[in-house]
Amino acid sequence: MKAIRRALAALMIAGGLAAAPVSFAKPPVMPATPPAVAVGPQYDTTHVYVAPEDFDRFTDSFVATFGGSKSKQGVFQVTPTPSQTMSQLVFTPSGTISVFGFKTPIPYPFGAERTGYLVTDMDAAVKSARALGADVIVDTFPDPIGRDAIVTWPGGLNMQLYWHNRVPHYDALQTVPENRVYVSPQSLNKLVHDFVKFSHGKVVSDEAKAPGIEIGRPDDTYRRVRIESGFGKMTVLATDGHLPYPFGRETTGYEVANLDATLEKAKAAGVSVLVPPFTADGRTAAIVQFPGGYIAEIHADAAK
Repeated sequence: MKAIRRALAALMIAGGLAAAPVSFAKPPVMPATPPAVAVGPQYDTTHVYVAPEDFDRFTDSFVATFGGSKSKQGVFQVTPTPSQTMSQLVFTPSGTISVFGFKTPIPYPFGAERTGYLVTDMDAAVKSARALGADVIVDTFPDPIGRDAIVTWPGGLNMQLYWHNRVPHYDALQTVPENRVYVSPQSLNKLVHDFVKFSHGKVVSDEAKAPGIEIGRPDDTYRRVRIESGFGKMTVLATDGHLPYPFGRETTGYEVANLDATLEKAKAAGVSVLVPPFTADGRTAAIVQFPGGYIAEIHADAAK
């Protein structure tokens, strides 16, 4: 009889019918709350890559358009493999940019990251991003003043995370720029969910039928989600990818007090207006191209 019971038990285990051990029946352990690692939007920079010969012309035009100042320019290695780039920060009341003018070929995948976000703890930030669905495509490495990594979120959003050996002190912004992210409708929900958790942010608007003029298609609608967090603002635009140039090429939207006055200053500094001003969602916006090729959206409150 014992032999029969043992044989039946063996058959049940082989067929996957035996009861799971008690240890496997425990409820799953919920993940800890992701750490808050953002520092502030004035430390979160758009990365702009230009040819060395266009470097000064670009930074001069950016300051002429938005005001502000530049950091000291230098030549550094900012990648984990050998390279040399001109590098400079440009500080404006409407947002900060990191400008790179590589004198050597640009190592992969650098140049595809849209922004650099300062974090309080690099290891904690990378661990949290990875746990929340980001792929770490460049693992943590040292740079001349700190540490960096590059992660990519669902939908193909690449961003740099960085940490400084000495805490930087930048002036607060007058207006916070928005990271403008174009994704497919299939990727939107996961990107928003994962990034909101990582950033401790919130969705401030979710418009299922946003006016298509915002993406160069005035007869259509699309879905737009706006997010705010300690990293600043992010606007996620879910489209089918049928975008007329230059929509989708602008990585950042800059808010100004007076759009017309800003565009006049921009044009005087050699900036081209690619999309003339249009009004939608309570703002008037235009898309411009700076010397060196950088494309940006500029907007102001339509009521002003």
